Amino acid sequence: MSSLMKGTAILTIGLFLSKLLGLIYIFPFYAIVGEDNIALYNYAYIPYNIMLSIAIAGLPIAVSKFVSKYNALGDFDAGRRLVKTGALLMTLTGIVAFILMNLLATPLANIVINSDEQAFTVEQVANVIQWVSYALIVVPFMSLIRGYLQGYGHYLPTSVSQLVEQIVRIVFLLGGAFIVVNVMDGDEITAINFSVFAAFIGALGGLLTLFYYWKKLRPEIKAVQVVAPREQRLPYSDMYKEIFKYSIPVVFVGLGGSLFQLIDLLTFNRAMAASGIPAEIYDLYFTMLNLLTQKIVMIPVVLATGFSMAIIPTVTKFYTEGNLRQVHSAMDKTYQVLLFITVPAAIGISILAEDLYHFFYSFSEMGTQVLSHYAPLAIFFALFSVTAAMLQGVNYQKWVIFSLLVGLLTKTILNTPLIHLMSVDGAILATALGYGATITINIFVLKKVTDYNATVVLRRILLIIILTIVMALAVWITHIVLTAIAPADTKILALLYAIICAGVGAVFYGAISYRLGLAQLLLGDKFTKIARKLRLVK
Repeated sequence: MSSLMKGTAILTIGLFLSKLLGLIYIFPFYAIVGEDNIALYNYAYIPYNIMLSIAIAGLPIAVSKFVSKYNALGDFDAGRRLVKTGALLMTLTGIVAFILMNLLATPLANIVINSDEQAFTVEQVANVIQWVSYALIVVPFMSLIRGYLQGYGHYLPTSVSQLVEQIVRIVFLLGGAFIVVNVMDGDEITAINFSVFAAFIGALGGLLTLFYYWKKLRPEIKAVQVVAPREQRLPYSDMYKEIFKYSIPVVFVGLGGSLFQLIDLLTFNRAMAASGIPAEIYDLYFTMLNLLTQKIVMIPVVLATGFSMAIIPTVTKFYTEGNLRQVHSAMDKTYQVLLFITVPAAIGISILAEDLYHFFYSFSEMGTQVLSHYAPLAIFFALFSVTAAMLQGVNYQKWVIFSLLVGLLTKTILNTPLIHLMSVDGAILATALGYGATITINIFVLKKVTDYNATVVLRRILLIIILTIVMALAVWITHIVLTAIAPADTKILALLYAIICAGVGAVFYGAISYRLGLAQLLLGDKFTKIARKLRLVK
């Protein structure tokens, strides 16, 4: 058991670091290619993310569950046959996905580019989508190998290969863009084409890492494999039916954010045009909405869901045992930990939007406005991830798909009319309403299935809101005083002000929540030790 827990911990750390790198690389990349050009990268980023989610989000987990199940039953041959036929199938799938994305690149670009006055042409958008599509040749096959090795209890190959893939991609992306722009005096469009191709190079790095582990672990795996007689073999139709059953709900959860962004990709520019907004700013607004501000907002979401998702296996365990009292206790703590971290972080980002956007990108009134209004969505993103995971934990995966489809339908119906009324804020509101519909359904189903009473959580949410208001006032007053002394007209000052204000907010929020006993209740003794070391409490 200890080796399994160790492997799971390594996998979690690797995935967390990979996600974090995937968020922060955009800041130096923005500095290299500039605000006016990064929108082109974003147009390829969304369809690529969807394809990547399909390949990565479901397959490793599905294959891992399948192999682990049949190994436990003594049928080691089932996993061998799956990886043998799956290798060919996933290679073909990758090639088909590559061809499909290339064929769809120009039609998709025609939908995205609504006016000749926009910053980019249809051809440029189509080219960047085609350049990123090369990664799809490698990723499905790589995902199969990751899942297969996980099925034998080897989590390290997945963790290390994902981390290597991300590091190689980012180094190639940033290094290539820098060389094209600053060394070879090339244009930023060429640099962006080069940068999206980095996804393919990163995938090769991940694949080579997996081959290293495959070679190392193959003797151990072959030692337990026995080729089953033909009449005892699991039919391929049953095999792949089971794989799809495992993977589809996971794929939907992984695709959630990207599908909401896809709706913006297909409707945003045309809705802005119908509102009479100048075509010159479509691309910039869209990129601020779905790339630049989103990267900042997702940082606390990753941290918060990391804390709360650790409690999810407990929900699964107690539900399987029929211990609903413990299920309710675990759900209470999950919701509270999530909101305790995410709510103040989201409001803090909203208040400090000007300094944060200035430091990470450049000073921009437009960017400040979008980030300030977009930041509260962090709460919705985190709640969606956790409620969807809980539904999977209690084996109600179909409702995850249903609720997400309702949310996407809500976003699709409301996006264009709300953009007509409110410009970019309309797209933000449509996203909030879409996620709100999904989360409401998830919580309602969880309540019905587990007979859950949210009275305790609602009281704690009210307390968290009051604490956040106090914190927000402290941060706001501190920021007013600092800017009155000297405006944050440089990146260094913007960073300094953001750190000081965030520190003041953390002290107020942490100290008051500690005095009320909330912090110790949710975060345990570790928070008490940290608070005492920082001399926030006695």
